[in-house]
Amino acid sequence: MTEQQSNGKVTFVGAGPGAADLLTFRAARAIADADTVIWAASLVQAEVLDHARADAEILDSSLIPMEDVLAVYERAAAEGRRVARIHSGDPSLWGAVQEQLDRCRELGLETEIVPGVSSFAAVAAIAQRELTIPEVAQSVILTRLGGGKTPMPPGEEVRDFARHGTTMAIFLSAARTKQLVEELTAGGYPLDTPVVIAYQATWPDELVLEGTLETLEATVKEHRLWKHTLFLVGPALAATGTRSHLYHPGHFHGFRRADPAARRALRSATT
Repeated sequence: MTEQQSNGKVTFVGAGPGAADLLTFRAARAIADADTVIWAASLVQAEVLDHARADAEILDSSLIPMEDVLAVYERAAAEGRRVARIHSGDPSLWGAVQEQLDRCRELGLETEIVPGVSSFAAVAAIAQRELTIPEVAQSVILTRLGGGKTPMPPGEEVRDFARHGTTMAIFLSAARTKQLVEELTAGGYPLDTPVVIAYQATWPDELVLEGTLETLEATVKEHRLWKHTLFLVGPALAATGTRSHLYHPGHFHGFRRADPAARRALRSATT
C-alpha cells in the first residue's frame, strides 16, 4: 500500500497581541514552512513576516473578504500548498476560525492550530497582576458587550456574568463604555471596582491605565480609545497575594513530602 500524499495544509497561527517576539517557536516554524502567508496588517505587527520565506506569497487579510481567503485554501488543496493563516491573539477567541476549519475539511486539507498569547494574558502581564487570587477570585470570564455586529446568545449578557463578582476580561467593547459600565454595575460590581484599560497591548504605542468602574468611561473618552482596547475588571486587580497552599511546606503531592509540623498547622488553619 502506498502512502497517501498530502493534499495541502493550512496552519492557523496565533500571533499573540502584537509584539512579534511573543510568537512561539512552533508559530515561527509554521510561517517559515508556508508557501502562502495570510496575515492581518491591522492586528499583527509586520515583523512576524521576518519568519516567512523570501519566495512566499504574502497576503493581507485586512484588505480582502473571507471569500478570497477561502479561495486561497481551495488553491492549496488543488496544488498541495502549505498556508499559514496568522491570527492576532489566540485563534480560539473571536478568530472566525471555525468556519475556515469547516471549509478546509470539506476540501480535504490537513489543518493545525498553533495557540497564541491572548491579549488578556498580555495585559495582565503588563499590569503585573494575577487574575486569580485565592479567596478573592478563582475564575476569569472572557466576554464582550452585546449589541454590536455579532449578537450575543441568550444568557450571555455582561450583567449576567458580572453577578459572579470574579475577574472579567472584556473585549471589543470600547466604543460603548457607558453601556458597559451600566451593565457591570447592574450585575453587582461597585463603582470602586478596579479596572485595567489597555490599548494596543504590546505594540509600540501601547497605553495601559488603571482606574475604577467610576472612572472607566471618562478615561476611555479622554484618550479616545475606541478600538483595540481591552478591559480587565474585578476585585483581584487590587488584592494582595495570599499564602499559597500548593507551595506551603505542609502540602504534599507526588513529588514532594509534607513537613509534619507544617502539615498540622495547615490543617488547623483550614478547618
